[in-house]
Amino acid sequence: MSRATNSSYDIFLSPNSYAAAMFHAISQCLNSTTSSVFHARLAHAHILKLGLFSDTQITTTLLSLYANNNNLSFSKLNLILSSLPHPTLFSFSSLIHSFARSLHFRHVLATFSHLGPKGLVPDAYLTPSAIKACAALHALSQGKQVHAFVSVSGFASDSIVMSSLVHMYLKCDRISDARKMFDRIPERDVVVWSAMIAGYSRHGLVDEAKELFFEMREEGVEPNLVSWNGMITGFRNTGAYVDAVVMFQMMLSEGFWPDGSTVSCVLPSVGQLEDVVMGAQVHGYVIKHGLELDKFVASAVIDMYGKCGCVLEMSRVFGEGDEMEIGSLNAFVTGLSRNGMVDDALEVFKKFKDRDMELNVVTWTSVIASCSQNGKDLEALEIFRDMQADGVEPNVVTIPSLIPACGNISALMYGKEIHCFSLKKGIFDDVYVGSALIDMYAKCGRIQLSRRCFDRMLAPNLVSWNAVMKGYAMHGKAKETIEMFHVMLQSGQKPDSITFTCVLSACAQNGFTDEGWHYYNSMSNEHDVEPKMEHYACMVTLLSRLGKLEEAYSFIKDMPFEPDACVWGALLSSCRVHHNLSLGKIAAEKLFLLEPNNPGNYILFSYIYASKGMWEEENRIRGVMKRKGLRKNPGYSWIKVGHKIHMLLASDQSHPQMKEILVKLDKLNMDMKKSGYLPKTNFVLQDVEEQDKEQILCGHSEKLAVVLGLINTGPGQPLQVIKNLRICDDCHAVIKAISKLEGREIYVRDTNRFHHFKDGACSCGDFCLMEGRQLSGLGMLAENLRN
Repeated sequence: MSRATNSSYDIFLSPNSYAAAMFHAISQCLNSTTSSVFHARLAHAHILKLGLFSDTQITTTLLSLYANNNNLSFSKLNLILSSLPHPTLFSFSSLIHSFARSLHFRHVLATFSHLGPKGLVPDAYLTPSAIKACAALHALSQGKQVHAFVSVSGFASDSIVMSSLVHMYLKCDRISDARKMFDRIPERDVVVWSAMIAGYSRHGLVDEAKELFFEMREEGVEPNLVSWNGMITGFRNTGAYVDAVVMFQMMLSEGFWPDGSTVSCVLPSVGQLEDVVMGAQVHGYVIKHGLELDKFVASAVIDMYGKCGCVLEMSRVFGEGDEMEIGSLNAFVTGLSRNGMVDDALEVFKKFKDRDMELNVVTWTSVIASCSQNGKDLEALEIFRDMQADGVEPNVVTIPSLIPACGNISALMYGKEIHCFSLKKGIFDDVYVGSALIDMYAKCGRIQLSRRCFDRMLAPNLVSWNAVMKGYAMHGKAKETIEMFHVMLQSGQKPDSITFTCVLSACAQNGFTDEGWHYYNSMSNEHDVEPKMEHYACMVTLLSRLGKLEEAYSFIKDMPFEPDACVWGALLSSCRVHHNLSLGKIAAEKLFLLEPNNPGNYILFSYIYASKGMWEEENRIRGVMKRKGLRKNPGYSWIKVGHKIHMLLASDQSHPQMKEILVKLDKLNMDMKKSGYLPKTNFVLQDVEEQDKEQILCGHSEKLAVVLGLINTGPGQPLQVIKNLRICDDCHAVIKAISKLEGREIYVRDTNRFHHFKDGACSCGDFCLMEGRQLSGLGMLAENLRN
């Protein structure tokens, strides 16, 4: 007889035969090898209809089927477990093992928690599954509860249970507790030894890891490949690169053959040490044993050569790859960027992007960081927009790599957009994102916003503290810089060399001689930080800018190492201001040897001759420049108006609004002269007429940029200008006057610091009015701080 529907067929069955048929149907649905979620739900419906929840075997099988198909919510799990009338330990064990196999560790703990209320006691076979779940979830509190159960249940002598506890405490970063468990294990196998050794290695406890390694061998347990790899990886991750390489060498000397994991773990340490000889030997081992086909090994070899500066070898390995792999591409792009070949990195990136290769977030981030770190800030922003258009989600590494690009070009609007993006994505609390935002707002002239970002950080680290102090120093706020330094000390944070560069730079900016000497002397005496070249340069700048040139020169002669161009440049800059020809000659001669092709050194020295009217000597220096083919780097400034960035060169007439700019500038000059301002023509150190000197001053790029901003923005709107050189005395005075006449706040960032003009005054208090050489002395320090 044909059956149209289940209901039409059911009326021909007796109650007993109907129940048997349904039981058979349920069993078929619960067949673990063929059943799906649909079958599980169908069986579940029949079980509810027939009231078969009292059958523990059927219910357990149903739960396991749900578990295997990842289709069991917490509420459904609790409902089913609570409805079991007579559960057995086997029921729960089957379910827990199913969850563990499918990595549903929260369900493992939820199921385990039902054992007690049901009057069931876990055995030594079930307990390790719960401990492993705690380890996977880093659930220390629940792990301790299971540990307490182990202690009172007599499982403390079970090696498997105790080993599980060791792994759990290691996963939860409780290495001392893990060691206590480890010492209590009656029979320790190589797995638990390796885990404990790797735990010490991960925490940078090199001596403890080595000691335990040798103790393992003394007890007759020979290390395996996992043991060696665990130590090498741990040492690498904690910066113990030498120890990682030594362990690799020891491994080879004792006859253990490294695999691909070993090689890919040790090569980053070799790269960090820039040991190209060792790197080439490892590369030879890779070729000999056919490991070059391992994609992780290939990318590690490329990365190693990049860190060692071996671009040719890096390119060869990259080109020899049979099939391009994303890890190798990322390593190659990063290597090119690291070696200053940012244009090549961009070309490779675009080439593979045009091939429709699926680039990941690491690829995009590497290119963005490369552009940001090599002066291609606009390109970095453009690539970030392309990244979003391609649907690639930025991460906590991408954002800190991009934010500096906004700061470098003072793109405040873009910086704020990225700040909002970080808030939206919930990554603002990342300490590196927060630190990058602090730096960006400071570079954009918004030191108050910079401080606000710092104050909102949950757990600032040394990078964060240095960022906010660097910002205050950049803005010439020495008192605030020193105040933050002491607050940092009170918080328990230990300063480093960058911290003292910020503090000494701020003291130099403001002429705080006593304070500068105090913090310089405290470096090694109180904080165990040895002064570096940049700290000596700060002190030379501080002394020489106050006219203490002989004291600065004596300080240089007493330096424990040979002064660099930064130090001599600081002295030469001040010799130009104070017209000290004798010391200026000494500093210039040193600079001509250290930087023979830097035109700024020759220009600055020629200014000293010009200031004394020694035009023949001045012309002689200019002649040397001409014979060497050196030209003075042109001054240029840029200003962002609306969505467009305008760059203006000194005395350049090419800007389409130049006629309007000059008309506005003439009007401003007339208004300023009426108010008593006279051009500072003494700054023009050329043998020309006074009227020509005034005309030369009018062409300075920062003036042109400010006037362009006045023309194209509404009344009262702030202006921000960036200049590639130091702002000159005349431009400083003119912009002060403009800020009062036009009622504008004007921010100017030069190579040395920020100038905030408002109501006819500048934030620097006119202390910084001296022209330094291009990127020398304190200007070079400030540039280093910004980058």
